[in-house]
Amino acid sequence: MRRLSISLFSAAFIILCANAALSEVGISETEITLGMSNAQTGPASGLGKGMLTGADAYFKDINEKGGIHGRKIKLVVKDDGYEPEKAIDSTLSLIEDEKVFALFGYVGTPTANAVIPLVKDANIPLVGLFTGAMTLRNPVTKEIVNVRASYDDETEVLVDRFIKDTGAKKFSVLYQNDGFGLAVLSGTEKALKKRGMEVVGRGSFQRNTVAINEGFTAIKDASPDAVVLVGPYAPIAAIIKLAKQEKLPAKLATVSFVGTDNLVSAVGGEGEGVVISQVVPFPDDTAIPVVKECADAMKKYYPDQKLGFINLEGCITAKVMAFALEKGGKDLTREGLIGTLENIKGVDIGGVSINMGPDDHQALDNVFLTQIKDGRITQIKTIGK
Repeated sequence: MRRLSISLFSAAFIILCANAALSEVGISETEITLGMSNAQTGPASGLGKGMLTGADAYFKDINEKGGIHGRKIKLVVKDDGYEPEKAIDSTLSLIEDEKVFALFGYVGTPTANAVIPLVKDANIPLVGLFTGAMTLRNPVTKEIVNVRASYDDETEVLVDRFIKDTGAKKFSVLYQNDGFGLAVLSGTEKALKKRGMEVVGRGSFQRNTVAINEGFTAIKDASPDAVVLVGPYAPIAAIIKLAKQEKLPAKLATVSFVGTDNLVSAVGGEGEGVVISQVVPFPDDTAIPVVKECADAMKKYYPDQKLGFINLEGCITAKVMAFALEKGGKDLTREGLIGTLENIKGVDIGGVSINMGPDDHQALDNVFLTQIKDGRITQIKTIGK
């Protein structure tokens, strides 16, 4: 009888442990549920949709191959329209109603900044944001893990290029007046300060508008040699067209968040010479294994869409996430996921190396330069840390 009691106790203990292993929110025997909130509608929707399709293509490919330790990745998507208040509501819904394991693939600085308190309170990982803001990097927030390079990285390369290649001495910044615009303005100021220079003219415009005339006048009056433009593709396209109309002699540049493919479509030949910094390799360079892998996934699951900078970033970000989920083991936990990400050292994910640590929650540092030429995007050169 005693042996039977011990056996029953042992069996119960094993079942209890098995259930405990599956007790983490968003984890079941068959699924890992991730939550994404970004702009699926509105003037910045090309960015949110690009991140979604790139990530979804990669996750679908993983699922078709058997998933992560036998579990399929389920991606629940909410539309925040690139508005902070909506991002808060969407995030609360993902955490409380959808009960996701982790958050993934958010787009934009103002929306990301708005949900930081929620993420910290819920102790839920937020991985792979489409923003380079330093507020999400320094100081490190344990729950927030970035994949892409920062805006400080991008503006350092842009300033360096214009000074060395064009002899620019006077820089202006025309920016979206929110956390995103201020982040890139700050990065530009830091890059110039290192060289004993400062921004000579500032202009701004409101998020989700193309009311750029007043801001444009402010930077035009400063007579700059180069202007860093900060915003998504719709207002930046309007600024580029106005600069051409007004015969502004300054060189123009913008950062990766603009949405390169959408911008090129919007400006065509009027964008000639505009320089755009990127945080992923050139999408046509399929000699790089991860680019080819993402191109193949897009062709398979989204055959009507060409691989571009945004969906490539979504795909690469998803690959980093899937790698960490796999390394986290069968008994996956939120704490374990963060710990796994913090211990990624020199991992090659297909011609691109990722590194992180407890004091460095940014996997990639490389910046790639491109330029609009003859109505299409072309490579300039690659610079990495």
